[in-house]
Order: sequence, then C-alpha cells, then structure tokens
Amino acid sequence: MPSIFRPGLFDGQIALVTGGGSGIGFAIARTLGELGAKVAISGRNVERLEKAARSLREANIEVLHGQCDIRDVEHVTRWVKTVRQAWGHAHILVNNAGGQFPTQAEHLSTKGWEAVIRNNLNGTFFMTREMAVQTMIPERRGRIVNIIANVRRGFPGMVHTGAARAGVENMTKTLAIEWAQYNIQINAVAPGIIQSSGVDQYPPELVEMSRKRTPMKRLGTSEEVAELVTYLASPAASFVTGETWYIDGGANLWGDTWGIPDPEEHGGPAQPMPQSIVGAKSP
Repeated sequence: MPSIFRPGLFDGQIALVTGGGSGIGFAIARTLGELGAKVAISGRNVERLEKAARSLREANIEVLHGQCDIRDVEHVTRWVKTVRQAWGHAHILVNNAGGQFPTQAEHLSTKGWEAVIRNNLNGTFFMTREMAVQTMIPERRGRIVNIIANVRRGFPGMVHTGAARAGVENMTKTLAIEWAQYNIQINAVAPGIIQSSGVDQYPPELVEMSRKRTPMKRLGTSEEVAELVTYLASPAASFVTGETWYIDGGANLWGDTWGIPDPEEHGGPAQPMPQSIVGAKSP
C-alpha cells in the first residue's frame, strides 16, 4: 500500500523492532526502512530473521538482525549493546514480539500462563528498560511503540495475553509520565484481527467469527498497522504520549466478542468457543 509519509523521513535514524522476522513486525521494519531508517530486527527464529533480512536488503534497506529472547535479560542487554556498537544510539523502539494461543481459562495450564506473561509482559518491559537506560535517557530522546491487542473490554478466550497486554498498556501510561522529562514519547497500538502470520495458528472458524464481529467486516493488514506505528515514531507525533491507538475496524466499540451460553437453554454450561480451540494445548 502507498505510504503517506515523505521519503527520507527517518534518514539517519535507527529503529529496533522486536519480532521483526515476520508478520506485523516485518511490515513495520520494512516501512521504517523504506523511509530511511536503519532497522535492527530481532526474534528467536534465526532462519526467519535471515529470510527477513535478505528481503529488506533487496529493498535497499540497511538492516541488522540477531537472535534475542526478550524473556532473558542478558539476551536483551547484549542485543541493545550490539546495535549501539554497530550503529550508535537508537531512538526508536517497537515492541512487537509476543505470542499467545487461544484457550479457555479453565483449560490453561500454569506453564502456559507463565510462558505468555514472561513473553508479552516481562519481555516488553525488559527491552523497554534496556533501551531507555542504554540510549534514550542519556540522549534525552526516544520514541517507543508497544504493540498490544484489543483488550478494552477484556479478552475472553485468551485470558493470559489479555492480562499481559493490559499490563503493557498500563506500563505505557506510567512510563509516558515518568520519562516525559527525558523527551521520550511512548504509545501503544492495539490491532484487531490482522491478516498476518500471527493468525495462521488460529482455527479458521475463529478468524471468520472475528471478521463478522468487526463493523468493517474485513481483516486488517500488517501494512495498515505499520503506517500507524510510523506516525507514532515520526516527528508528527512529538506531542503524543501515553495513548493507546486502536486499529481494529471498530471492533472495540461494538458487538459481542464472546458468546455467553445460557444454561437454561442448554441444560448446563456450554462451550462458547469452537471445539478445535477448546482442545488447544497450553505450552
């Protein structure tokens, strides 16, 4: 899709994008790179990162890629230091890395709960803190964009990530206040159902149900999310901080997101989620 932003908007700037090897993260890295930024992409899957880096280089984007498990503080510290030593201080961070799986709360194992909290909440904080300490606070400059989810009305069917993403949303507001003195702006972007590699793990019936319950009756695209993130990372958003920006076709404003069973009609509690989801295993 054509960008509304002027060429060279991010010339001379460095952006870190976690989970940049595929899906929304890759689209964000590509959009920032096409506008002049040097992009450092990270993730856990080396093969995926290498493929993404090749694609970005073919588009004449300067890219650095490296394996980084955001759940591990030492990994995070080492990766931020690696980028700084290679290119200098980075002033843009997009916390896109995350993961979850659909399940009802009563079927969620302790291990599954802890895995998602460690990744989506703890990992986001570790990366944010390290970027702030190593680069943004000393330089008195920074833009942070946290990719969360549509959690405004809860997140039935994914209680683990709903709790984690809500935590990141509150962290966004908190740090926006604490770090305003350092000229660091931090915002969150909450995508709805987006056609990307991230939804491939979900049963088709769940994706179709989400599409029907979206007022615009379609899925979003990774490129649309990337455009919003680009705005928040740009000089145009220099007086915007602590906000959550929904990009979901109006889904957070209207419609049921979860079918509540009526015991009087069904003779007892029913399973409101498709059976293929109920059987999902917690990692």
